This record gives sequence, C-alpha cells and structure tokens, in this order.
Amino acid sequence: MSADLLDVCRLLADYGWFADNGKYDEWLGLFAKDCSYKVVPKENVDRGLPAGLIFCDSRAMLEDRIETLQKVSKYNIHTDRHIIGLPRIATVNSDTLLVEAPFSVFQTEQEGDTRLFATGLYRDQLQRNSKGLMVSQKLVVLDSFAIPTLLATPL
Repeated sequence: MSADLLDVCRLLADYGWFADNGKYDEWLGLFAKDCSYKVVPKENVDRGLPAGLIFCDSRAMLEDRIETLQKVSKYNIHTDRHIIGLPRIATVNSDTLLVEAPFSVFQTEQEGDTRLFATGLYRDQLQRNSKGLMVSQKLVVLDSFAIPTLLATPL
C-alpha cells in the first residue's frame, strides 16, 4: 500500500470516527483553515447544477454548523455510523490529492431502530502540510435528494 493511500485511509477513518463519536472539535481539525464543505445530490452534479443542500465556504461556517448541531442533538438523540469504502486517489501532485470514496451513514434511534440515512460519494481535495493531510474541499455527492430527517449529521 502506498504512503499516500495509507494517509488517505487514516484521514477518512478519523473523519468517520470523530463524526460518529461526537468529537466535533477533532472533526473540524481535519479541515484546512481555508476550506469548503458542500452536500449536493448526484442529480445536480450530473446536470452541472450548483444547487446543494449544504454549502459552507469557510471554516467559520463549518464551526457555526457544528455549534448548531450540538444544540439540535439534544432533541434528536441517535447514534450515527459512517461506513467509508476504500478511497481512489484520482490525481496526485506534491501538495494536493484528489480523492473519491463511497460512503453510507446509518442512524440508530434510542428505541433501537436502525435505518440507512444517506449514501453517496466523497470527492475530496486534500492538502499536505506539516500536520499531514487536511481537507481543503469536501464535496459530498448524495445518491438521492431524499434524506429521511433533519440533515444536521456531518456526512
């Protein structure tokens, strides 16, 4: 396994684990200071339409989103589980990796019911710096417009 692939797998594993375990400061720490986070349905991506469900074009917007999530979570108690498939490194240069990885997110309610929450593909631009790899652009391409409940969970 190449060093780049190992580093990407480690970053994606941390990404899912931090989100699933409510370690939102650590989750935010995976993002570069200048970053973007977008959630867009596949249909819009395929048609070249920019409209999405979430558009954060700065680290401050992501921080606001996490602050809101922490307030909302008190009323929608559940457990998230990210399943992230093996990544494909599409382009590599000395400082930037373009990566795609399939994902699914399951949610389990307090009563024990588990449901598939979302599926799709991560399209990430990762920057290499002294700390390792960081997310500079995250495009979450959802397979469907249909999200069963409130989209507060980090995908």
